[in-house]
Amino acid sequence: MDRAGEDGKQEPHLVLAHKLFLLSHPDVDDPAKVDLRADVLAAVKSDDLAALYESLAADGVLEMDAALLAEMRARIDEEIRKLDENNNLVLELTEFVIYALQGDITVKSLEKALEQLKVTEGKTVAVGQKMDLVFYTLQIGFFYMDFDLISKSIDKAKNLFEEGGDWERKNRLKVYEGLYCMATRNFKKAASLFLDSISTFTTYELFTYDTFIFYTVLTSAISLDRVSLKQKVVDAPEILAVIGKVPHLSEFLNSLYNCQYKSFFIAFSGLTEQIKLDRYLQPHFRYYMREVRTVVYSQFLESYKSVTMEAMAAAFGVTVDFIDQELSRFIAAGKLHCKIDKVAGVLETNRPDARNAFYQATIKQGDFLLNRIQKLSRVIDL
Repeated sequence: MDRAGEDGKQEPHLVLAHKLFLLSHPDVDDPAKVDLRADVLAAVKSDDLAALYESLAADGVLEMDAALLAEMRARIDEEIRKLDENNNLVLELTEFVIYALQGDITVKSLEKALEQLKVTEGKTVAVGQKMDLVFYTLQIGFFYMDFDLISKSIDKAKNLFEEGGDWERKNRLKVYEGLYCMATRNFKKAASLFLDSISTFTTYELFTYDTFIFYTVLTSAISLDRVSLKQKVVDAPEILAVIGKVPHLSEFLNSLYNCQYKSFFIAFSGLTEQIKLDRYLQPHFRYYMREVRTVVYSQFLESYKSVTMEAMAAAFGVTVDFIDQELSRFIAAGKLHCKIDKVAGVLETNRPDARNAFYQATIKQGDFLLNRIQKLSRVIDL
């Protein structure tokens, strides 16, 4: 059995995880879910995922077939018996061990899978092989979306690198950590890690290169300033070579940078469906929608001391009432530095002066320090 990822294919259990996510998604229509159920059942039969089959049948996603379940459990018991017989050997990452571990990911509990990984790791000497086991643990974490397991595994991988390790694995870890950051809403760090990995990307076991570019552009759009966005994303050859393959992504990026706001909103609306149907991005859909609109509104207002709401509405291809409601929410939340003159129909920017803000922060910290010193002096006097 070939390891997924080495030949540019996504790990089968991560493909399965995405299909299970789509099966539970309210925006996926019933005909599509019929095909998804067929795919999930085929995956269950192919890898004898008995526990998952029982769980899905209990939830009404699949129909229970007692004979099928018994057959799968019999084959699982045989695989476990073979693995137990080999436990007295120093197991390396052979095709057999990978197959056994892959079965453990969804055949049995998460704890059992991790237990088997520890057994194998204890009999593995080479740092590179230990790193491969950590990567496999990370994949288990992404299957279950267990962020605690992912975080601990990333820390473990970094500690292993202090013992050695090759650049290829270090670069792979950046993508794993970037995906973790994106899935936990740390978009700025995710963008940085993804951008560092553009020219060295090899983690096809997680997702395709097209998907990687999709994530890189989305996270960069709300994390980088305009100059950095131009240098690292808009003009990046690796991104230019792929961005056209992802619907609406090129228009989204270029219209944002070129201040073509009407085109930007059209392109962004085309991307929303893809964001909602992504298992890592969907939990942050509303947050991302707010952040990207904050970026684009701020970029527009930076060019003006004051501007009419009618002109701004025309630039974005929306109504004045829409702009009024939108900006009111963002201003109230402290996301935009401007005020609305409803009578004159004008927006007036009041961007904070950086030097004055630093001065105020220094005064505040100084007051805090003096208060602490006074309290300490009273204690000493006592």
